[in-house]
Amino acid sequence: MVRITKVYTKQGDGGTTSLGGGQKVPKTNARIEAYGGVDELNATIGLVAESLRGDDRLEDLRQQLLRRQNELFDLGAQLAVLPEDRVEGFSIIGTSDIEQLEEEIDGMNESLEPLRSFILPGGGETSARLHLCRTVCRRVERDTLRLGSEEELDGTEVPYLNRLSDWFFVASRYAALRQGIEETLWVPGER
Repeated sequence: MVRITKVYTKQGDGGTTSLGGGQKVPKTNARIEAYGGVDELNATIGLVAESLRGDDRLEDLRQQLLRRQNELFDLGAQLAVLPEDRVEGFSIIGTSDIEQLEEEIDGMNESLEPLRSFILPGGGETSARLHLCRTVCRRVERDTLRLGSEEELDGTEVPYLNRLSDWFFVASRYAALRQGIEETLWVPGER
C-alpha cells in the first residue's frame, strides 16, 4: 500500500513535477496532461457514485462505478510510471478490463430501447452526470492519443478509454430508465 505522510512538498512550485520513476518534467508535459485528465475523470465518477449511495435501483451501477475508479487509478499509474521504472506486479489496464466494459455495456443495453435519434445530455441528474463523465473521458482519450503520438504507450490505454466513454453513454441511458426519467431526444432545428 501507499503511505503518504506529507501532502505538500513545494517541489512543484517551479512548474515541474516528477513522474513515478523520479524523472522531472514540466507540468504541461503531455504525460502529465493525460494522467491529470484521468484523475479529473475519476473525480467526476466519484460525484456520480456518491449520488447513488442508498439508491437500490442503481446499486449495480454504483458498484460498477467504484470498479471504474480503481481501474482509472491503475491507468493513472500506468501513465505516470514509465515502463522501465515499473516493478514486478505493477498493475496496468489489460484486454480483460476492456472486455469487462463490453460485457457490462451489453448487459445494460439489453434493457434499453434502440435509439431513434441522438439524445441530449440529461434524463435526470444521474444520467446528466454520466454524460459529463463521458465527455471528460473523450477528452482524456484525446490527451492520451496526443501522448501516444510523442511516446510509446502499452497499447491498452486508448481502447480502454474509448470503450469507457461508450460505457458512460449506455450507463446514462440505463440510469434514466431505472430511475423512470424520460430521455430528451434531439430534434434538429428545434429552438
